[in-house]
Amino acid sequence: MGFSFDGISSKSMGIASRMATENRVPELKNRTISMAGRDGLLDLGASLSERVVGISCFIPPKRTAAELLECKDEIVSWLSPEKGLCALVLDTEPGRVYYARLQEGVAFEKVVRFSAIFDITFFCPDPFGYAAEDEVFTITAAGSHTVRRRLGNLYSNPVYRLKGVLASGAGRYISITTNGVELKIANAVLSASETLVVDTEKMTAWVEDADGNTLRNALPYIDELNFPTLDAGLNTVAVAVSNAAFTELEIRAKSRWR
Repeated sequence: MGFSFDGISSKSMGIASRMATENRVPELKNRTISMAGRDGLLDLGASLSERVVGISCFIPPKRTAAELLECKDEIVSWLSPEKGLCALVLDTEPGRVYYARLQEGVAFEKVVRFSAIFDITFFCPDPFGYAAEDEVFTITAAGSHTVRRRLGNLYSNPVYRLKGVLASGAGRYISITTNGVELKIANAVLSASETLVVDTEKMTAWVEDADGNTLRNALPYIDELNFPTLDAGLNTVAVAVSNAAFTELEIRAKSRWR
């Protein structure tokens, strides 16, 4: 089993690796309440916490101690937590990306002449795996549409990218309703060369120009702060327009797995 971290594979680093324990369910946060005079706890359910990925590695024998030390230095630099969260891809889970950093230090243990073994523990504050090559849906006409998410097994927080022409004023809006949840853009100013972006995960919105430069905050343009999600499988997306011009809606799925 191999893996890549920050775009660099374990194979290219000259190490062999294996994952003896596979944590398919991330850590849990249990919510409970204790009550006086009552045995045990009241269970209020649980939510997912961080994901921890443990990998055991082996550095094959080198010709000299200096070569082994150089290899260790390269590994330490590669795994440096100073980089922050980096993409982690496991060969056993092709097409999925986790975002991780080291949870603890790395200790090298000598096994035979000029070789070593060491364990890596990766910490993923976001426990979900994301699609390495994600699905993008494009809608170019008003009305009701069906989009099918084929990747992932969990609802996702997509990014909506809206193009059109919209002016401020009563009765002027573009509405996007996903699975019954409406995202209504009203009292807004949007030109033909601009794109209004809504990031449902970060619960924010902005307008950018044709080069991707952010021009202004777009949260005031959202009538109600609804941030619709996409289900795994079939979804219904309805676009309604009033006294505005609709050009295109691009939905970047942000597909993910438990």
